[in-house]
Amino acid sequence: MSLLRRLTSFVDVFTGGIFLCVLLGLLLPCSGRGAVFFDGLTNAAIVLLFYLYGVKLSPRSVLDGLLHWRLQAMVAFFTFVFFPLFILSTRPLFEPFIGLPLSMGLLYVACLPSTVQSSIAFTGVAGGNIPAAVCAASVSSLIGVVLTPFLVSLLFATQGGGAEVGLDNVLNICRQILLPFVLGQLSRPWLSTWVLRHRKLIGYNDKATIWLVVYTAFSAATAGGYWAQLQWGQLGGLLLTCFLLLCIIHATTYFSSLWLGFNRADRITIVFCGSKKSLAVGAPMMMAIFGALDNNLLLPLMVFHQVQLMTCAHLARHWHRAGDDDGGY
Repeated sequence: MSLLRRLTSFVDVFTGGIFLCVLLGLLLPCSGRGAVFFDGLTNAAIVLLFYLYGVKLSPRSVLDGLLHWRLQAMVAFFTFVFFPLFILSTRPLFEPFIGLPLSMGLLYVACLPSTVQSSIAFTGVAGGNIPAAVCAASVSSLIGVVLTPFLVSLLFATQGGGAEVGLDNVLNICRQILLPFVLGQLSRPWLSTWVLRHRKLIGYNDKATIWLVVYTAFSAATAGGYWAQLQWGQLGGLLLTCFLLLCIIHATTYFSSLWLGFNRADRITIVFCGSKKSLAVGAPMMMAIFGALDNNLLLPLMVFHQVQLMTCAHLARHWHRAGDDDGGY
């Protein structure tokens, strides 16, 4: 139960911080020199975030986890193949309710890698395969650094989204994401012990980076009059769409892994790692790919993130109570 309490605490603190930053961005938006300062601070926090990801990720744990190749292949398939194709094929159904810009935002969400911290935490609470979850979530983030920009460029170009990952974007991605990550990997012999000893502090750095991104984006949206263009019906439609999409993806990941003969622990891992999308990676990567934060992309990512936390928390509690019962949902 202590793990369950830690998970609940993580969700509450992180979600509460996001809501606070949203309110600050709406009521006290930064502008002028303040906006320049927060932009620079956000960029620096993103670099530090991916540097620490590089320090934390053990190459040995990745190699060990890859030995369970069937599970890793399932997670990678659902994250980078099924998810984008599913959103792409269902866009004509939900686009009339949320509009073209927000539907492109959901397409961006579909291209992102899985989360790391919450995927592992939910898997642990539910009684899943934690070592496989650590590997699957970590490898997903690593692959996403290269694959997500490619998917965004490909899908946005075919759907008229106007995104193209040119040389400037590639260099920006390398400078903000890939280079800090590589430097973090090289620094592991000297810093890995310190990072493990200060995991709580590192966790707050992860949260603070997202809070900065959210505040900066909502400040810019308020200053630019974005909210006057957004209808409440679109926001409600976005919330309902995210919930329905997640329910379908949860069911698909669970029953396909059941059909393929995975045991209970592995099925839980596949559901949590194969259905979730990372706000921690998605928001910084948006700046690297597009050169700026786009609220039509950030808003669906934030809504999807909150919905996945609520639905996954429900599933984790259900499986935790069920114990060894294989009754499914």
